[in-house]
Amino acid sequence: MQETENMSLVWFRNDLRIQDNHVLATAIKNNEKVIAVYCFDPKYFEINKYGFKITEKYRAKFLIETVSNLKQQLAQLHIDLLVYYDLPETTIPEVCQTFNITDIYLQEEWTKDERVTENAVKEKISDVRFHSIYNQFLYHPEDINFEIKNTPQVFTVFRKKLEKYVDIREEVTIETLPNSNRIENNTTIPSLEDLGFKDFENDPQTAFPFKGGETEALNRLKDYFFNTKKLGFYKKTRNGLVGLDYSSKFSPWLANGSISVRTIYWQVKKFEKEHVKNQSTYWLIFELIWRDYFKYVSLKHGSQIFKLEGILHKTYNWSTNKNLIEKWINGETKSDFVNANMIELKETGWMSNRGRQNVASYFAKELKLDWRIGAAYFESLLLDFDVHSNFGNWMYVAGVGNDPRDRKFNVDLQAERYDANGKFRRMWLQPNLF
Repeated sequence: MQETENMSLVWFRNDLRIQDNHVLATAIKNNEKVIAVYCFDPKYFEINKYGFKITEKYRAKFLIETVSNLKQQLAQLHIDLLVYYDLPETTIPEVCQTFNITDIYLQEEWTKDERVTENAVKEKISDVRFHSIYNQFLYHPEDINFEIKNTPQVFTVFRKKLEKYVDIREEVTIETLPNSNRIENNTTIPSLEDLGFKDFENDPQTAFPFKGGETEALNRLKDYFFNTKKLGFYKKTRNGLVGLDYSSKFSPWLANGSISVRTIYWQVKKFEKEHVKNQSTYWLIFELIWRDYFKYVSLKHGSQIFKLEGILHKTYNWSTNKNLIEKWINGETKSDFVNANMIELKETGWMSNRGRQNVASYFAKELKLDWRIGAAYFESLLLDFDVHSNFGNWMYVAGVGNDPRDRKFNVDLQAERYDANGKFRRMWLQPNLF
């Protein structure tokens, strides 16, 4: 595998796509020889301090599917993806030495685990230039009309500052390299068993039966927008609980970057031109702005988003009662609505947005449990775990984040409103009767 010609390396992390990938586009534009690497980092398959596996089987399987698809997509550009089940700080220096890497291109990340890993890699490599590129925003940090340290404390202020005044960038185009760019690649993608899991079939009742990867993400977009035109009804159905199409279901692909937020935005605009522009098309973009907001909140506040007092530095009497935590996890609380949502999560790795708000509020406000434990459980189980949105939302419902009103959900009223006929609760609490 020894090469003498200088090469550049794209280090893939949470940007597992080729379409509208600014990191990949820049590497190809600036270099004649490009290879890529992805590391299944063993750290993310360990048990955390709360006793949960950091990445459970649902997201692990989704990630394997995503990386498999990425490898195929890159091959069409004549770029090889080297895949390792090892620490990046072990693997990447070896790749750099083997292939005479001069430059590494990677998505800019700023949360602590990613930074620690990146610094560990940099410590072991000299004479290699690192190019970190913002690659996960709707509103690019270089384009916003305020300094990151002045990110508004309230979402509505953030949205109003941006949506009428700051343009969304066009998607970047990706060029194909010559076939001579290919290398001998003997690396293999780990199996679920390699990562410590048994293989499994998706629960037939899951609201998210989709596979990982860019191809599947783009197919879902095409289907939800243009084949079924469900986008046109999104605002009416988005609080649903049962089925494939009550919401767009883009979040797992967005979370690992196998679809770009700008791709979704510009396809909404295409839909508005070709079919209809209404409250529903606006509301999908509204939700994408929320996603951006939590990224800016974490950029502004750094590791404070992981602390008990949150970004408001508020003190409550939080409990760590193991019995209450177990009952919440296993769907054995006093609320059948909370229980049904928690069982859905446990059995599928998915939960609706409405469900998440209710179970998180119940955990933090009714049971008065340390919200970080709930956030860690979500991180473990959710297919669409995104560090910024997860901790941003948990702080929000716990009263230590970006909601000055510090509200509490009435789960009984929520159940009456969103599951009036009890269909969702029967589905997960009495599956044999459904």
